[in-house]
Amino acid sequence: MDTTNRAASGEADERTDPPRILVRNSRDGDVPGMLAIYLHHIRRGVDPGVEENEFEPPDAEDLKRRRKSMNRRKMPHLVAEEAGTVVGYAYAVPFRKRPAYRYTIKHSIYVRSDRLHAGIGRRLMTALIDACAAAGFRQMIGYIDAANVASLKLHEGFGFRQVGYLPSVGYKFGHWTDTVMVQRSLGPGATEPPTA
Repeated sequence: MDTTNRAASGEADERTDPPRILVRNSRDGDVPGMLAIYLHHIRRGVDPGVEENEFEPPDAEDLKRRRKSMNRRKMPHLVAEEAGTVVGYAYAVPFRKRPAYRYTIKHSIYVRSDRLHAGIGRRLMTALIDACAAAGFRQMIGYIDAANVASLKLHEGFGFRQVGYLPSVGYKFGHWTDTVMVQRSLGPGATEPPTA
């Protein structure tokens, strides 16, 4: 078949068009997909010698409660969906509980292991930054494993800068791990006081 004529007519060529990724607010029905992604990444970071009682993974009801609590507090909780399947999710939580820190949030992004490096994290980050800025937050903070070069580069590309380095704060798979703290402004940042 002549793909030139297909392209000219606006008809998609299934062999070359990537699947459409939709980023949207999460729903209760997304919880099983989010939980599977989370458990894969967390278990990958737990030493085989860690006792079961030292690591208690969340269950679906716990994740539903967290998601609803974030939504009540106007904290974004997003999913990336591809062909009806959750392939990633992102959310923001308060940086600290005290009122003085109410305009600062910290964030997390998780992508399904078989869909890493497919632009899903970038799509989630864009939507998360926009949602947090629209909700009136002024600073966004992230904690990244210092060995996670892909995540560090992603954050750098979105204007995050390193504001802290925490050496040897984690221990997994027989060695100490470092954490990088990154931060970026949202909206007007610190150039003007909040409106509310």
